[in-house]
Amino acid sequence: ILLHDVRSALEAAGLDPQVGYLHRDRPGRPSLALDMMEEFRSVVADRLALALVNRGQVRAKGFKVLDGGGVVMNDETRRTVITAWQERKRDERRHPFLDEVVSLGMFWHLQALLLKRHLRGDLDGYPPCLWR
Repeated sequence: ILLHDVRSALEAAGLDPQVGYLHRDRPGRPSLALDMMEEFRSVVADRLALALVNRGQVRAKGFKVLDGGGVVMNDETRRTVITAWQERKRDERRHPFLDEVVSLGMFWHLQALLLKRHLRGDLDGYPPCLWR
């Protein structure tokens, strides 16, 4: 879900999510989105996943192992995860570079715009989102 949101933010800023810096470019692979996602993965996605498991909102019975070895969520678990994701994106934090309080869901949009400003030469360097 985070990858999709970051990819959308990059596209909205006019950047190509396929061309990255850290992840190798491959056809169909959103390398830049994967690069930018790393700034948010541990703070947003990993913490949410752990919280859902620790609170018992997501359990093993909410998943099914397919014959080919794949694992899928049932509809109830999917609703729980998506609802929790949307709520998490509404949490507010202070952006370290802009020094403004914004919702977490806006952070990847702001970072995409900051990356665009850096690539255009408006900023000397890309200010990564460092969490405290």
